[in-house]
Amino acid sequence: MNNYETLYVLKPTLTDEETASNIAKIEDILVKNGAEILATNKMGMRKLAYPVEKNERGFYTIVYFKAVGSVIAELERNLKFNEEVIKYLTVKYTKKKELAQFEKLVTAANFVKEEPKEKEAPVAETTEVATQA
Repeated sequence: MNNYETLYVLKPTLTDEETASNIAKIEDILVKNGAEILATNKMGMRKLAYPVEKNERGFYTIVYFKAVGSVIAELERNLKFNEEVIKYLTVKYTKKKELAQFEKLVTAANFVKEEPKEKEAPVAETTEVATQA
């Protein structure tokens, strides 16, 4: 099995539910074809370098996974026919240095996913001050 990274950009007009549904659908395609998803990095809404299909912005998502080569053809076929996807790119990692970088990217994506959404306020320590009378 090879290591892959697929970046895709969804239309900015989608609601949060539609965006989540599209991401789940793409991950489902990978799992059904025998891929092992290592991490998903939802980068959020970002400005595109140039307008694509009259869109100035898009919702970026990166999926890191292990799969056999035949899975890529099926994934890209589905991405091509999905009207909500405006751009996509798949990268294969093979060399030793590339694989080391791949592992760092997966670790960073998992770290972002595990980070709590609401940060708790630090509890202030109370110290009693002794007063002299």
